[in-house]
Amino acid sequence: QLQLVESGGGLVQPGGSLRLSCAVSGFTLDYYVIGWFRQAPGKEREGVSCTDRNGGTTNLADSVKGRFTISRDNAKNTVYLQMNSLKPEDTGIYYCAARRQRFYYCSARPAEYEYWGQGTQVTVSS
Repeated sequence: QLQLVESGGGLVQPGGSLRLSCAVSGFTLDYYVIGWFRQAPGKEREGVSCTDRNGGTTNLADSVKGRFTISRDNAKNTVYLQMNSLKPEDTGIYYCAARRQRFYYCSARPAEYEYWGQGTQVTVSS
């Protein structure tokens, strides 16, 4: 059974850093596009960053450009999101998600991801 589990969230002060992890099981990471999404209270879920089957990466939100970095370790079946210079507006629940195996490239649309983790809370506050 295909499963994604996020970890690494928490409370951090503005300007701080966190590294989120998305551990996948039940499938081989090499063959899947993985995206990170976030949802703040009262707002729609939005794409943050994505890594495709060729190892390429795509920023899905201009607001995180230069601050967030996605990476994948296929040997460990894990995708990471390094978040630096965090701001209060980065607060939300962060989810990782996988597209269906037949897709090779990233999408910013949550509806185009088939499999989702349970999310991890990130709170940026002083």
